[in-house]
Amino acid sequence: MWMFRLRKLFKAAGREALILFFAIGHPATPKALKVAAIAAIAYVISPIDVIPDIPLIGWLDDALILTVGIPYLVNRLPRSVFHAASERAQRVIEKFRFGATPSDTTR
Repeated sequence: MWMFRLRKLFKAAGREALILFFAIGHPATPKALKVAAIAAIAYVISPIDVIPDIPLIGWLDDALILTVGIPYLVNRLPRSVFHAASERAQRVIEKFRFGATPSDTTR
């Protein structure tokens, strides 16, 4: 059961990260939000962590960014930016068959 929840969490976080990635390039996205989004995505991707990657304890900082930081930034996007970025993300998800449905794009 916990594996299903973990898979669902990563699926949602990945979709939101993709929306945030596309929102960075949108001209209507506020500059402060672009900087915060770039920092959040770079931190998750970066091999350098505040807490070293010791099993379980070391993954907390990455998990916090994925579960709190990225959704927080996505919720701060202007509505028009969110919809445009969400549509682009949905096309990518469908193209690579990541399993999301079109109903996932509602806000």
